[in-house]
Amino acid sequence: MFSESFLTELAERNDIVDVVSEYVSLGKRSGANYFGLCPFHNEKTPSFSVSPDKQIYYCFGCGKGGGVINFMMEIEQLSFPEAVDRLAKRAGIPVPEQEDDAQSRHRARLYEVNKAAARYFYEQLYAPGGAGAREYVRTRRISRKTATSFGLGYAPDSFDALLTALREKGFTDREMSEADLIRPGSRGGFYSTFRNRLVFPVIDVRGNVTGFSGRIIGDGEPKYLNTKDTPVFTKGRLLFGLNLARKSKSDYMILVEGNVDVVSLHQAGFDSAVASLGTSLTKEQAQLLSRYKKEVVLAYDNDGAGAKAAQRAIDIFEKLDVKVKVLRWEGVKDPDEYIKTKGADAFRDLIDRSESQIDFRLMNIERKYDLSSPEQKVDFLREATKLIASFPGSVERQVYSVRVAELAGIPPAAVSKEVETQRRRLLSGARREAERQNRPAAVAQPSDRALRYDNPTSASAEEGIIRLLYLDPALASEVESSLRQEDFTSEPLGHLFSVLLERIRNHQAINTTVLSEALSGPEMSLLVSILNKPENLSIAKTTLQDYIKTIREQQERKDTSPDLRSLADQLKNSGKGYRS
Repeated sequence: MFSESFLTELAERNDIVDVVSEYVSLGKRSGANYFGLCPFHNEKTPSFSVSPDKQIYYCFGCGKGGGVINFMMEIEQLSFPEAVDRLAKRAGIPVPEQEDDAQSRHRARLYEVNKAAARYFYEQLYAPGGAGAREYVRTRRISRKTATSFGLGYAPDSFDALLTALREKGFTDREMSEADLIRPGSRGGFYSTFRNRLVFPVIDVRGNVTGFSGRIIGDGEPKYLNTKDTPVFTKGRLLFGLNLARKSKSDYMILVEGNVDVVSLHQAGFDSAVASLGTSLTKEQAQLLSRYKKEVVLAYDNDGAGAKAAQRAIDIFEKLDVKVKVLRWEGVKDPDEYIKTKGADAFRDLIDRSESQIDFRLMNIERKYDLSSPEQKVDFLREATKLIASFPGSVERQVYSVRVAELAGIPPAAVSKEVETQRRRLLSGARREAERQNRPAAVAQPSDRALRYDNPTSASAEEGIIRLLYLDPALASEVESSLRQEDFTSEPLGHLFSVLLERIRNHQAINTTVLSEALSGPEMSLLVSILNKPENLSIAKTTLQDYIKTIREQQERKDTSPDLRSLADQLKNSGKGYRS
């Protein structure tokens, strides 16, 4: 546990607007708050607000909210003590001694065993048994300097060599198993996860070895093997090479499919290259990239699967307001082969001539149809105009309408008219969805579906009590004798009420910073959503009594209402009016 005084100083030295601005581009101030695109979900219209007065953030789209510590926990996927440590280092203040946090100790231990394994693999690459792996590295033209930069290693073709080496360093079988360095055998015992593989350590932006990706030496399946998800490794949240690429002075990131592509590109001077780990790009990975650059060059493999992967990536980046370009090449399979065949200068020229994501998407649509066929030409125009209708800029829509008209051999005016018809449909659909989202029943519910209210009327009053206690703790004396946690119809609201009341009784501070340790992420988001609703403190006592009255009335209504389940059972048993 950290002291209140330390946490208060930590928050004072880490202004939430400054911290959030390191990750989110905040626009001009609107009223009391700043707004930007939410880093926690995909959106085109800014709904992420930061309040310098309250020192809180809240997204009106996805419902996430909290103070500066919660933001650091969410954005960097850290535990509470880790987030506190990060903010303390940022502010240049020492972290006081505290009782060890079990979760943090556990994560730290997994990082340690991974680091020890990475050192072992590195040593084995240059040991006599690593000759085959070194030959593979040589054939891929990876220099010793580059291999060292990425920490490449070799996992021996042995079931227990790593197990024995790490045991000697004091690591337990359980720790190695939880890090997925070893796996249980069918006949008992354990065996090494990575065997006879060139090993690529996956290092996060903080320098921690989180897991590994291994490429088989010679024949065998699977060709690439990644660490399974562990407490410190989630494949869909990490990018190979980002620990190095984030330092690049390039204006863009280069996103490729394979680890060797990343290594080859860095060696050739393209130090902003990264790769997803054997999976299609996830929105979490895209959000991670968008923190460092607002332009991405897709250099996926030159095959059908690569084209589909590029299209999926474009769809994700588009929602993050990240500019995307797509590389196209002929005669080679991937960036590694292109560099080796044509050289770095040719690859740089390829980037300079890369297609915009719009050109790429239109070309993919065009390739699907035979434009000499009237029927297929109509299908092409229908799909192309629907795409163009989604573009926000009118100039952009007009330019590409002309392009499509030229491809189809019809007057531009006809295409423009169809585009505007499609756009009206899109906007109409968007308005209907907005109206649906803003219905009173929907607004009354929390954004997190796991926190749904069974009785919105009572829950609204319960929210009001929590809001008043937070804003004016002196009101606790008006509530203590009237309400208990059990009176709340919503369990999360009851817990918030209990936490606030306990802190007030103990004369402890009430703010999002000190509450960050006691509340879960969803609970903190719920609290901030409650605080974002208006409340007139000049009539606080009267309002509080109205809230209590509403809760009591809802309780009485529930007590006097017939138990429908019991009534159904009675009817079923009597054989009247009910059949199963």
